[in-house]
Amino acid sequence: MTPATEHDVAAELEELSRQLEACGRCRLGETRTRLVFGEGDPSADLMFVGEAPGYHEDKQGRPFVGAAGKLLADLLETIGLSREQVYITNVLKSRPPNNRDPQPDEVEACKPFLLMQIGLIQPRVVCTLGNFATKLLSGSPLGITRVHGQPQVQEVGGHRFNLYPIFHPAAALYTPSMLETLRADFLRLPELLRADAPGAETRSSGQTEAPAGAATACEPQAVEEQAGVEEQAPLPLSAPAPDDPPSAESQASPDPGEQLGLF
Repeated sequence: MTPATEHDVAAELEELSRQLEACGRCRLGETRTRLVFGEGDPSADLMFVGEAPGYHEDKQGRPFVGAAGKLLADLLETIGLSREQVYITNVLKSRPPNNRDPQPDEVEACKPFLLMQIGLIQPRVVCTLGNFATKLLSGSPLGITRVHGQPQVQEVGGHRFNLYPIFHPAAALYTPSMLETLRADFLRLPELLRADAPGAETRSSGQTEAPAGAATACEPQAVEEQAGVEEQAPLPLSAPAPDDPPSAESQASPDPGEQLGLF
C-alpha cells in the first residue's frame, strides 16, 4: 500500500470538512454559525481533542481561539511547540447553544468524524482536554480528576497511539489553582512524544476511507465499523518531581468545574 503524503491527508481532511458542512446527524447544524472542524499539521505527532466550540470558535470557524486557546498556545510554547505544529479539534464540530454541555446523541453523531480525523492524521499522542473527550476516547466512565496525567494505549482504525488525558485549559480559567496541575501534566508531553510509538504503523493511503454516501447523507456507518477504540494497558511515565502539585483526585470534593465537563 502506497504511503499517504501530507498533501493526501490534508486533502482528505478538507473533503471530510466539506461533508460536515451539510451534516444533519444532530440538531446543532441548525443553530451553529460556522462549522469548527479542526486545524493544524495534518501529519502532527500530537493531537488535542477538546469538548466543543465556544462563542469565539463559532464565529471564526476555528478551534480554541478564545481565552482557553490563548492558554493552550502559551502551554505549547513552554514545550517548544506552536499551534501550527500540532492538530487541534473537538469532540463536537458545532457549538451547543449557550455553551451547554454536549448531549449524548450529539457526541455519538460527531464521534465517527473524530475517529476519522485520528485515523487520517495518525498522531503518536492524542491529548484529551477534559471529561467529554477523555471518556469518549478512553471508553471509561472515570472522570478527568482521576485519570489526568496517566497515559494509556488506544487504537483507532488499526492505528495505535498514546492517549494522554489532561485538564481542559478552561479549568485554569475557572479555578486558577488548577493551573500548576495542568502545567505539570503538560510538561510531561515531550517525554511521551519521545517514547516508542505503540505498534507504530506506516501512514498509508486509504486506511480510513470516507463513509459511503457521506457527502450527501452524512451517514458514516463504515467509520463506526472500522475505527473502534480499544483500551490497552496504561503506559507509565516517570514519577513527578517532589514539588509537583497533588492530584486533584486527592481533593475532598470535586471542583464545580468538573460538572461543566472541563475537569
